[in-house]
Amino acid sequence: MTRDDISNIRLQNQQIASGKFKNVQDLVSWMGAMQAQDFSMVNWAFGVRLPNATEQTIAEAYRRGEIIRTHLLRPTWHIVSSTDIYWILGLTAPHIKRLLRSRHRDLELSESTINKSKSVVEKLLVGGKHLTREEIMLQLRMAGISTEGQRASHLMMICELDGILCSGKPNGKIQTYTLLEEWVPKTSSFNREAALAELAKRYFTSHGPATIQDFIWWSGLPVKDAKNALEMVQSDFISEKINELIYWHSGSVPDSDYQGGKAYLIAAYDEFIISYRDRSASLLDANHKKAISENGFFRPIIVVDGKVCGTWKRQQMKDKFLIFPEYFRPITPKEKEQIEDASKRYSQFFSQKTEMANQCE
Repeated sequence: MTRDDISNIRLQNQQIASGKFKNVQDLVSWMGAMQAQDFSMVNWAFGVRLPNATEQTIAEAYRRGEIIRTHLLRPTWHIVSSTDIYWILGLTAPHIKRLLRSRHRDLELSESTINKSKSVVEKLLVGGKHLTREEIMLQLRMAGISTEGQRASHLMMICELDGILCSGKPNGKIQTYTLLEEWVPKTSSFNREAALAELAKRYFTSHGPATIQDFIWWSGLPVKDAKNALEMVQSDFISEKINELIYWHSGSVPDSDYQGGKAYLIAAYDEFIISYRDRSASLLDANHKKAISENGFFRPIIVVDGKVCGTWKRQQMKDKFLIFPEYFRPITPKEKEQIEDASKRYSQFFSQKTEMANQCE
């Protein structure tokens, strides 16, 4: 494996270039978890990895409770399989809650306020109710609990980390919340050591080649725990040293029939970029600020032959999507054709015509 191979192998292992899964729940379980603060964009992150899926396919998976949107890594929004939510939360939530303590003091979220909020939420949702955040916030305010500023977000996050709340059936394009234990049957879980090993195994299998620093970033685990996790599973992986960094991977290489030069429209905050601390294998340092803003906004990207060559955005028209590319370098006619082919998959997923506009100025 050379440094130039890393990005294409990741495309394969992350299922962007291979797409071997048939349903979104199996895909998410393979990935471990997928970052998802941009709800519409994470749906496209599924679409680029599931060759025959449509937006409706993903909506049905949410409605059946097969995939859950919640806070469980770093912390930020992630999608996780319902089969994995309990053991991952059990592993990561205690550390995240410790990290949030000082912020809760700043927000004047005392233990008594938090406990009262959890009680209100549980009583409100019991019996299979699925309510929006605004409906839940109204009840908290009626109970005398302030939801001003970031207090609302943190009160909801606490309920998620404590395994009380999770995403429920979407109300159109709006996310709802429901009680986790009513929505997702509890399954047998791993003990802490087994959970550490399993999370590392999922990450390096689906995201490799990756370094221990990448895993620490992605998982949000304490450094000692992350290193321990890798030590427990490292015999299952191959290690290769490139430019003083040790990369771990399952030994997979691009399929023999895989041809370089294929293009992909990748979602904002996609695991292909965001799940690594060092992104230079796919994204040149010179283009870093063009793809990732200084305040941490990960733009949708265009990938050709494993390398980020531009960003894109869409505009909803009456009868179609207009895709506006902004390239970091001149694009050859062949590459332009490949990018237009990639936009056809976007059209299939959303069941609407897609047209590539001229490059943004």
